[in-house]
Amino acid sequence: MLAKRIIPCLDINEGRVVKGVNFVNLRDAGDPVKNAQFYDREGADELVFLDITASWQKRSTTIELARKVAQVAFMPFTVGGGIRSIEDIRKLLLAGADKVSLNTAAVKEPTLISKASKVFGSQCIVVAIDAKRATKKWQVYINGGRTPTGVDAVQWAKKVEKLGAGEILLTSMDYDGTKDGYDIALTKAIAEAVKIPVIASGGAGSPQHFYAVFKKTSATAGLAASIFHYREYRIAEVKVYLAKKGIRVRT
Repeated sequence: MLAKRIIPCLDINEGRVVKGVNFVNLRDAGDPVKNAQFYDREGADELVFLDITASWQKRSTTIELARKVAQVAFMPFTVGGGIRSIEDIRKLLLAGADKVSLNTAAVKEPTLISKASKVFGSQCIVVAIDAKRATKKWQVYINGGRTPTGVDAVQWAKKVEKLGAGEILLTSMDYDGTKDGYDIALTKAIAEAVKIPVIASGGAGSPQHFYAVFKKTSATAGLAASIFHYREYRIAEVKVYLAKKGIRVRT
């Protein structure tokens, strides 16, 4: 069994790290470069950097900010937000990103996934899925959670895998920022529908929540923001807890 990964996420708005609840009511969480440097020292397995308003504002991810983060973060580093073309991906990878995360553009133009995976390799292409409960299923949202698409999240996950995505970053909009735990039902449904790695996101509030999502689903990583940004828990604390509970983690 592969070791589970613990991943802090930097949601960026106007050059600052922010965190909200259910994708709204954002509050400041510091400087992105300083946060990246901190998590590098803390032993994070990877880092995710999401420019959460880029697609909505129809602009590109800030390349310069990504470059600065890459200079201080030596763990694998994923950048997302406002990526619309092969050239956008190339610029971010050249700036130091190891992977890129596609969301809005992938839904609008699914062929971007297949083109990108062929040019850069599937290991570089992450598809982010922001999903919200709609009766018995989950619906995909784009534009930073602002726009419902009518697309079924499980079916979309299957499609992006076929198109060449190497990984899925799955965020539950219903659980995001609540600290009530991950959306086990959603994560289980998506992780069982595909063979590629799935990062669980949305709702982490304690080490017990990481344990639950790893024990009850086949998610390969747990992503969190609030509990790490506001120093409620250290990454090492989460890893020690998981190891004691029999979950294999990276040391």
